[in-house]
Amino acid sequence: MQSGRPAKRAVSASFERRPPPEAPQSKKLTRWAFWASFVVVLAVVCQFLESIKHRWYILDQPMLHELAQDAIAKYPDDTGNIINHIVTNLTATYGSRHINPRQDEWVFNNAGGAMGAMYVIHASITEYLIIFGTPLGTEGHTGRHTADDYFHILEGEQWAYAPPSLKKEVYGPGSVHHLRRGEVKQYKMHENCFALEYARGWIPLMLPFGFADSLSSTLDIPTLWDTVYITGREMIRNLMFGKI
Repeated sequence: MQSGRPAKRAVSASFERRPPPEAPQSKKLTRWAFWASFVVVLAVVCQFLESIKHRWYILDQPMLHELAQDAIAKYPDDTGNIINHIVTNLTATYGSRHINPRQDEWVFNNAGGAMGAMYVIHASITEYLIIFGTPLGTEGHTGRHTADDYFHILEGEQWAYAPPSLKKEVYGPGSVHHLRRGEVKQYKMHENCFALEYARGWIPLMLPFGFADSLSSTLDIPTLWDTVYITGREMIRNLMFGKI
């Protein structure tokens, strides 16, 4: 009988040492504190990256404008040679590590209700450069983006409109339509309109706009796959060479 008493005391003591269960309200406060801290840290990191992203740009907007104007002057109304002139010069300047020289690598692009074809010349985390256009004409929504977008008209004419203005903006060959980050417009590209489009900012955040029509409207999965494959390939290749 004496040997059994210590065991009872040990069991009783073990129950006494267990901490009381945490109250549901306390658990909820802990979760809120965790997510609040996470959001604050994320905001600080994003603000820091925003302040230094200019260090990762390699393309120069004034140079691209000058190059586009030079190509137009040398090959007026000859879109094929205009594109070849631009890509050849960019490859000579930046090398094939950062420039995609496959000039036959065109894919359809549906975004914001507009449809055309594009050729990806450069794609990285902070910059992209494409040729976009159509011989048929198209119209749509620009999207509201986390990057500045420069639309260098190579052939044809683009119109744009943003309220409260009651007049359209007109852009012809050699001009640049600058859509500032966070702005939005309606735009129209007339027949035989092609442009060199350069965006600088956070490019991955622009991609859902470029993919949404394929997922919700056209359901053109092969074209979506080609777009994802080419864009991903170019981004990864640039990252491998240290270009963010």
